[in-house]
Amino acid sequence: MRLKNKRVFITGAGGGIGRATAEKCAAEGARVICADMSAEAATATQAAIQSAGGTATTVIGDLTNETACAAMFTQGAAAFGGLDVLFNNAGICLGDDAGPVETPLASWNKTIAANLTSVFLCCKAGLPYLLESGNGVIINNASIVALVGSAFPQIAYTAAKGGVLAMTRELAIMYARQKLRAVAICPGPTATPLVKAFLADEEAWRLRRRYLPMGRLAEPSEIANLVAFLASDEASFITGSAYTIDGGVTASYVIDDRQI
Repeated sequence: MRLKNKRVFITGAGGGIGRATAEKCAAEGARVICADMSAEAATATQAAIQSAGGTATTVIGDLTNETACAAMFTQGAAAFGGLDVLFNNAGICLGDDAGPVETPLASWNKTIAANLTSVFLCCKAGLPYLLESGNGVIINNASIVALVGSAFPQIAYTAAKGGVLAMTRELAIMYARQKLRAVAICPGPTATPLVKAFLADEEAWRLRRRYLPMGRLAEPSEIANLVAFLASDEASFITGSAYTIDGGVTASYVIDDRQI
């Protein structure tokens, strides 16, 4: 149990990568704070962890609201006497997020708030607890869109994730001498409910599948495995890095799609 007794705060823990990571960390011995806007979803994750013999609690609120976000961290830290790990995972992707000409300003603002401002606010609220632990870790969920461009743009989402990656590097250097690590993960397309709903359209799936060297989406559990490692003491000398977990998407040039 490489995360035994670590106190792990996970945003967006109600589903997808967040839920898979919450369950994985709990299985590795962590005490998990399941943070989400949906009480029903977060409680379901907590129940799944507890039914498997793990330890978890739930905090509910809007991470884009500074007051609400701070209250969530106060509540979460109080539950287990502090925090050791923060996984900033929550985010959204709106259907009208396209190129800069087409994307409404309201959608831009909402996307930036949910995907970038929320990470800033979580770090603002969580850092005092993480520094107090003496061995804190921040793991930020960026995306491969922070690394490469796409002909099928989601300009606000891409800009937000690029900001998350830059913020991660800044945090890593700012706090390295205070024994706090900050790392980013950059997943490729992952079989979350949001992505699966989008790719339910046969044409959307056909266009994207041909660019997946492994011919499939990542499973949330595969992303969770990486997060659990980065949260552990096995990753004690890793900070400021971005870990790509995309099945070879960003490494590819020409793909033989005759086998797909």
